[in-house]
Amino acid sequence: MAEGLADEIWKIVDGWNLFAKDTIGKQIVRSADSIGANIAEGVGRGTYQDNRRFVRIARGSLNETQHWLRRAYSRNLLTAEQIDTLKLIIK
Repeated sequence: MAEGLADEIWKIVDGWNLFAKDTIGKQIVRSADSIGANIAEGVGRGTYQDNRRFVRIARGSLNETQHWLRRAYSRNLLTAEQIDTLKLIIK
């Protein structure tokens, strides 16, 4: 699910103008990629405590991604169709 969200965000940002890509685009791609990366790292650590810690970090990255999505929406960078697609993934 995290990888699907990150890939969809990448596709969306790829269509933005240079200014939008360079500002909000880089931020949203990084935060979205971080969700799955932290989950994977936590699982790979092999202990419950480490996994729990990295899942919390992933949750923070998800919250950051949602923040950037709200910013992108308020700046008219997302279409209604893109929003609907992302909502299905985030649910």
